[in-house]
Amino acid sequence: MEFIHGLVNLRRQRKECAATIGNFDGVHLGHQLVLEQLKETAKRFNIISTVLIFEPQPMEYFDLDVSPSRLTRLREKLQQFSNCNIDRVVCLKFNRELANLSALDFIDDILLKGLSAQKIIVGDDFRFARNREGNYQHLLEISQEKNFEVFKTGSYVEDGERVSSTLVRDALAQGDITKANHYLGRPYTISGRVVHGDKRGKKLGFPTINIELHRNLSPVSGIFAGYVHGIDDKTLNAVVYIGSRPVYEGGRVLLEAHILEFNEDIYGRHIQVELINKLRNDEHITSEKELIEQIKKDISETRKCLKKYSDEQLVT
Repeated sequence: MEFIHGLVNLRRQRKECAATIGNFDGVHLGHQLVLEQLKETAKRFNIISTVLIFEPQPMEYFDLDVSPSRLTRLREKLQQFSNCNIDRVVCLKFNRELANLSALDFIDDILLKGLSAQKIIVGDDFRFARNREGNYQHLLEISQEKNFEVFKTGSYVEDGERVSSTLVRDALAQGDITKANHYLGRPYTISGRVVHGDKRGKKLGFPTINIELHRNLSPVSGIFAGYVHGIDDKTLNAVVYIGSRPVYEGGRVLLEAHILEFNEDIYGRHIQVELINKLRNDEHITSEKELIEQIKKDISETRKCLKKYSDEQLVT
């Protein structure tokens, strides 16, 4: 898969394409429906499939404090596009200039002159351009004049509900990992590079790996039983903590994982943490003694949860 950042780099190539546009946060089943139609259209007309995304996401640009928590960072999103066998991903910096484009200018400057889009595939809730004035109907009305075709996908409905990033966030916020995985069509994972922490876990007798989440907000918080992937092709059992430490007045959101029966130096490694089951919410613990006792309980509960989960996977 080819990744291009910015229209300047894109215009050097001028490859006709089938294109779709959006945030694709989570790359859930609804997004995957759009991507499947994108690939089918590209194959039918012998052109490349292209996904156009923006960084930051538009709502983050307009008001970071009220924008929803991200399900996937850019790197995670690109990995999912690659898994879906998309030919090309183009990422544009979302700024004032882009935000102020009219619907017609967005079509002309970005989709036609920029992407060289011949076929455009959009979801049923697609909006674009200044004040979200553009939509599917707008594209359809202009398509004949501008010599391109536009296609709309329907909603992906599961259990009577339209699958969306909001639906996935709601499931994660409720601690329902199974439901979130169902809507995503894959296990929910958080990836990142292992960084140095303050070594408090090691001092307590429970060393942890630390991952910078690089998010303003996290869609999930609490203590979980989970797996760590990416260390010598192993799947390692872990107690996973996501939040800010109430005991030590931590500020930013972080992820810590205590890997069971593991004591290796993996600083700098890029790993994936898969959440399996929520054990409990984050709690205000007033002393280290109380914290140590709670960690021991979390480890015991994690072993039980992962054993049960493993047995269930063998049956299915």
